[in-house]
Amino acid sequence: MVSIAIIGTLAAIATPNYISYRERAVIAGVIADFKRIETAAYAFKAYNNRFPNTLIEAGLGNPVDPWGNAYVYYPIDNVPKGVKIRKNKALHPVNTDFDLYSVGKDGKSVAPFTAKASQDDIVRANDGAFLGLVADY
Repeated sequence: MVSIAIIGTLAAIATPNYISYRERAVIAGVIADFKRIETAAYAFKAYNNRFPNTLIEAGLGNPVDPWGNAYVYYPIDNVPKGVKIRKNKALHPVNTDFDLYSVGKDGKSVAPFTAKASQDDIVRANDGAFLGLVADY
């Protein structure tokens, strides 16, 4: 009986730590993808004097995040119609070169970082100086 209680207690402690570790590992994988995409976008710009309009144009295909959603990418100087650039809590644009983000686990996103639907988004902000969750920005 005591051993069952001990095992239950250990499981209760270990499970949240494992879930937290797994979430951090998934975010780290997305950040690694962002660095690869950023390198390809800047290489494209070096040869073409502009950022690619799509990740396909950059030779990256249509990469997806761990939840099966396509990464959202667009150059700031050529934002697709109907798309709003990402903005921080002060409603200022977070990038001057291009926006790149994952809509996160919930598959939803809204342009301002203050929106609830944006909190689980993984973003590239400050022209690549910040890579991580909107909630941590």
